[in-house]
Amino acid sequence: MDIIFLSDLRIETVIGVFDWEREIKQTVVFDLQMGADIRKAAASDQLEDTLDYKSVAKRIIDFVGGSEFQLVETLAERVADIILTEFEVPWVRVQLNKQGAVRGARDVGVIIERGTKH
Repeated sequence: MDIIFLSDLRIETVIGVFDWEREIKQTVVFDLQMGADIRKAAASDQLEDTLDYKSVAKRIIDFVGGSEFQLVETLAERVADIILTEFEVPWVRVQLNKQGAVRGARDVGVIIERGTKH
């Protein structure tokens, strides 16, 4: 399986459990890896034969920017589901980083891997 990826996708959103977090937007950072078979696209050199990562990014930016989840776990799961179902990829790895969430740590977040059920 080949992998198409998006790294360091930064999106402003409402995320968190504390009252003050519910009143501001914070930056979350996504690293996405998506399973694909790029052989057809490599042979044809045509966008319609591959996973359009610009379309994936736009959809995730729109969704995350309008969301208001409390937990990064929930947000990561919903993003994975969108990629799997709307873009018909067989496998996705979502790394979601909420930088600065813990004093003394630069990065805090979750990494999940999901695949379509057969």
